Amino acid sequence: MASAPTGNDESVFDQFLADRGHETERVDWEPEYNKKQCPECGGLHDLSASECSVCGWHP
Repeated sequence: MASAPTGNDESVFDQFLADRGHETERVDWEPEYNKKQCPECGGLHDLSASECSVCGWHP
């Protein structure tokens, strides 16, 4: 009989990926002077932006 995992399941999954060479850190906006820079396409946005208007990326 199988049971559902308990505890911090995300850390188990992150460890699985890290063991196989994948990055597991949360990706967020990159600060650029007084703007936010999209980590996907490099588009610059106001500090109030919640989604990239260039490529659609969001944290």
